[in-house]
Amino acid sequence: MKFGLHIPNFTWPGGPESLGRRLKEIAHASEDAGFDRLSVMDHLWQIAHIGGKEQEMLESYTTLGYLAGCTERVKLLAVVTAVVYREPGLLAKAVSTLDVVSNGRAMLGIGAAWYEEEAVGLGLLFPPLRERFERLEEALQVCLQMWSDDDGPYEGKYYRLASTLNSPQPLTRPHPRILIGGSGERKTLRLVARYGDACNLFDRPDLAHKLDVLREHCEREGTDYSAIEKTVQTRFDLGEKGERVNEIIDHLHNLADIGIELAHGTVVGLGSMGPLELMAERVLPALASA
Repeated sequence: MKFGLHIPNFTWPGGPESLGRRLKEIAHASEDAGFDRLSVMDHLWQIAHIGGKEQEMLESYTTLGYLAGCTERVKLLAVVTAVVYREPGLLAKAVSTLDVVSNGRAMLGIGAAWYEEEAVGLGLLFPPLRERFERLEEALQVCLQMWSDDDGPYEGKYYRLASTLNSPQPLTRPHPRILIGGSGERKTLRLVARYGDACNLFDRPDLAHKLDVLREHCEREGTDYSAIEKTVQTRFDLGEKGERVNEIIDHLHNLADIGIELAHGTVVGLGSMGPLELMAERVLPALASA
């Protein structure tokens, strides 16, 4: 099993003045620990289950560019990009840029968006759910066309590009891997089967069922189910003194047993480096052969 470190919270000791330095320390530590990828949320306000909306939140692609300069190996992505926050031509360009400056380490994590209060508050587009999913499919088509040899126009219901010229192209071939976030059985998992290189499911009791649904969509779409990376969004709460390490390891083994290939999550207590060190010393080695 591989691991991804997700950074959803930037409210750390020292405040904004030390935020960049601490973020660099975490990035270095994640590489040293053996994490496969590093991600941030695509939010502009903090989300409710983490803290108040007024708490510190960094724009995702600016932050990923900074992390590209702080690291050498880990893959970089937003978990997940809100499709309606950027026009797809600009998004494809942003991910292309990230891939070039990171020497081929960018991924596109993308979803239909959900934080209406944030979008309305900042004057961003936030149409009804059905339209957001339709825009998500068109955005995936735009990105794939911009990452191909076809620089012709794109004509969709919502997006119209006179030219999909994209220079320089990403270094990753045939294109940066696409991770589609969410567990919706009718729409999201169908899009994974049609366009995705990876899914990102929630760590819930119905996880095995969601994988079965994805397998069924792959059969209908003619997609190789085994080629789609199965990732889960989880939470690494090791306890204040590491008392939950064995429990976390057992749970991760259970995830591996049902076919999860990468556990991607928040390390509780990331404001200090201790939990990351414990992940490196005990958790990652225990799953190395899973």
